[in-house]
Amino acid sequence: TVRVWDISGLRKKSVAPSGEEMLRLPQMNLQMQVNAELFGSGDGVVKYVLEGHDRGVNWASFHPTLPLIVSGADDRQVKLWRYNESKAWEVDTLRGHTNNVSCVMFHARQDLIISNSEDKSIRAWDMSKRTGVQTFRREHDRFWILAAHPEINLLAAGHDSGMIVFKLERERPAYASYGTTLYYVKDRYLRTFDYEAGRDNPLISIRRPANAGMNQAPRSLSYNPAENAVLLTSDVDGGSYELYTIPKDARGDSSPEAKRGLGASAVFIARNRFAVLDKASTTIQVRNLQNEITKKCAPPCATTDAVFYAGTGLLLCRSEDKMTLFDVQQRITLAELSTPFIKYVVWNSDMSSVALLSKHAIVIADKKLGSAQTVHETIRVKSAAWDDSGVLLYTTLNHIKYCLPNGDSGIIRTLDVPLYITRVSGSTIHALDRDGKARAVQVDVTEYTFKLALLQRKYEQVIAMIKSSALCGSAIIAYLQAKGYPEVALHFVADEATRFNLALQCGNIEVALAAAQALDNKDTWYKLGVEALRQGNFQIVEFSYQKTKSWERLSFLYLITGNTDRLRKMLKIAEMRGDVMGRFHNALYLGDVREQVRILEESGQLPLAYVAAATHGFDEDAQRLREMLPEECVPPLPDSPSLLLPPAPVLKQDNWPLLTISKGFFETLAAKGAAAAAVAGGAGAAGAAGAAAAAAAA
Repeated sequence: TVRVWDISGLRKKSVAPSGEEMLRLPQMNLQMQVNAELFGSGDGVVKYVLEGHDRGVNWASFHPTLPLIVSGADDRQVKLWRYNESKAWEVDTLRGHTNNVSCVMFHARQDLIISNSEDKSIRAWDMSKRTGVQTFRREHDRFWILAAHPEINLLAAGHDSGMIVFKLERERPAYASYGTTLYYVKDRYLRTFDYEAGRDNPLISIRRPANAGMNQAPRSLSYNPAENAVLLTSDVDGGSYELYTIPKDARGDSSPEAKRGLGASAVFIARNRFAVLDKASTTIQVRNLQNEITKKCAPPCATTDAVFYAGTGLLLCRSEDKMTLFDVQQRITLAELSTPFIKYVVWNSDMSSVALLSKHAIVIADKKLGSAQTVHETIRVKSAAWDDSGVLLYTTLNHIKYCLPNGDSGIIRTLDVPLYITRVSGSTIHALDRDGKARAVQVDVTEYTFKLALLQRKYEQVIAMIKSSALCGSAIIAYLQAKGYPEVALHFVADEATRFNLALQCGNIEVALAAAQALDNKDTWYKLGVEALRQGNFQIVEFSYQKTKSWERLSFLYLITGNTDRLRKMLKIAEMRGDVMGRFHNALYLGDVREQVRILEESGQLPLAYVAAATHGFDEDAQRLREMLPEECVPPLPDSPSLLLPPAPVLKQDNWPLLTISKGFFETLAAKGAAAAAVAGGAGAAGAAGAAAAAAAA
């Protein structure tokens, strides 16, 4: 049995009584006492007993709005019950399960009953016809439990080895956009939505075929503006189409007769012609608006399973792993492109570019299927539309994204519910939701407009966007670095470390020097020295070496630039620091043999000091050092010695010829705007470098 209990007593016990109930409280207490004596408890009372199942009942559910109950039992039956205030009775029995029915419930949005069973199946039943409309089976797992999502059209079912989440039918509406009007199908009506006025009107009523089951609503819609006709395709009878001619004064009350036929796909290809793919005979049929065949031809590939519009007289034919551009009139293949399994095709307004949408990828190509770029997504791609500037905007399950002609993509905003984009107008995205409601979403298009301007080399527009400070963030900076525009990224950045790295990338040594002075750490000065040396700007190299106290590098720099005065100062600094090796290196660089002899003598290297003095003709020093050495320790002198002198520098001046760093449009523009400041800043930096060098040397 199924028992329905009245639990209002429980609620009344736990809720404070109102004023009127306070007057009736003694009488209510008396009734509860009587019930308690008769039934054993006053908290819950059996209201109905539903008898009809032959074996144990496993599940029972109320309808969310109607006075209906559904139950499932071990007798393999699903029973439907109705009740009123006084009684409940059996309405019908649904038979079809071959084992115990585990769980059963009403569908929240449709007139359906969902049940699952130990026979490893889930079944959907039509409440009005009381017949099964859909069955899903698993190979090895029995089903035990069902649950419905409270807001989204999703169901979950638990089985022996886990659970599945599913929906009973696709929720994407069939739609087509033409000009400022959207044509779409909702609730068995062909409707229009005016983008500019925001008006939604029904046009005609669409008769659903008697043999149409679940998940057989129209899948695609093709509109013919010349003849005001609409072509709908669905999965009825394994694939069929319906051709409707819309009356001029259609207001939703008319129901014109459709011209029907079988075909996997059907699209208009001319003013009064449409193409149908007949998979049974593997032919493409061209029909007129009277649904009469005017021409037949074989598809370009034997495995072609769908056709899409590609311009007047042209079709895009989908096969297993490619899309083929096919000329129906001449019966020739114009182009082919390897793709994943394509579900939808979206052309831009002038038919110069096409987006091919698959489950997890988007392929962008030109009208001849050339210059293809592919964007991969981890989440399902739902829809797409082109904006007026040639950028593709598309939706995934939870994002609105953009894709530039070169394949770069990014996120515009997140979505609470999935949307199907129908049109993009400026910063407004028009879309349909899963309930078939037209929605307008405002988005910020600054990011992809900026990237498109860079791609198209519209530098004035880029500068205007930079000045308006409409963009910022590490993502834009990383994009500019990756695409080879570090000088543009410099305009966005306030962080000195990032400015320094960008300045090094684009060779802007003045900006790098200013950033290094602000950061003032050893690693930064080292990197600046390397870049300045590459450019030949040895004044900044000198400044960097002084900051990092790289005395050996500084001495070598003075050697190759011929700056002997600074080298002598470096020799004195090394002596003050007690750096014997540094002193000897500087003496070698200067060719100061007497100083070399003195350093070797002071460091206890008397044999070396003797050889150096004797070889270079310092006889007095050589004699003195020889007397200090034991006879057996006096080294032999070389037969033909030569003087060790530093080479003469190739060029001796302030800087070498600087490496030419080509300045881009942006740097040139910035230089024009602040020429005086740039000159003053550059002179100040050079002066600071020279002053610091002199101070360090002193």
